[in-house]
Amino acid sequence: MLPARLVRKTHSVARCALRCRPRLHANSARRAISTTSASFSAATSSNSSSAPSPLPWFVDPGEEEHWTSPYDRRVAIPQTPTRPLAPLPAAIPPDHPIARLHAELKASPHLEPGTLLVREPIPTATGPPLPPSAPKGRRRRGGTNAGQGVNEDLGGIWQWVVIAQVKEGTENRGAIESVIRTVRKALLTADPPLPLPPNSKRRVNGGWAMIDAGDFAIHILSKEAREKYFPDRREW
Repeated sequence: MLPARLVRKTHSVARCALRCRPRLHANSARRAISTTSASFSAATSSNSSSAPSPLPWFVDPGEEEHWTSPYDRRVAIPQTPTRPLAPLPAAIPPDHPIARLHAELKASPHLEPGTLLVREPIPTATGPPLPPSAPKGRRRRGGTNAGQGVNEDLGGIWQWVVIAQVKEGTENRGAIESVIRTVRKALLTADPPLPLPPNSKRRVNGGWAMIDAGDFAIHILSKEAREKYFPDRREW
């Protein structure tokens, strides 16, 4: 006969085995499922790398050959041809400040391509002499002598005019101010530097800004201002 203590231990071991048996079955099932899913994912990845990607649900398989991307259609739109850039006049030497300024403005992303122009000012015809008039008022002002006026053409204020047109729609977004900074930097760092007027915060007026550089002037303006004040042809 076995002792009572050994019998109690045998019964406890048997009860523990009965309790642990479901856990062992669950763990073995989990291991089998994880192994199967890992092998399935590896096979799927290998098949997906070799097979072509499926079409989206909204694309008809019959129209696959004729389907094009929206980006391809956008690139196929014909672009408006740009005007070729006018060369510098032959009278301007390569070491002139205008030549350096022209090279800086040509690379500016704010200017409309092909609109940078360097030319001589359009001469204005001399008007007739002032008519004779007697002084008026208590201070005797406004009187002119007979034939008083400009009898000879004294020339213009500047020898050259630089016209730079910014891209359409960017004149109120800081494009003119950015071009002004480029112009001032190019002229102030020249050798020798050009004396420029002080940098004013209110230099832009109606889409038009001007910088007086002594012998030449730089006009930075919008498309509307150029068509109004600097047309290709003058009717007057």
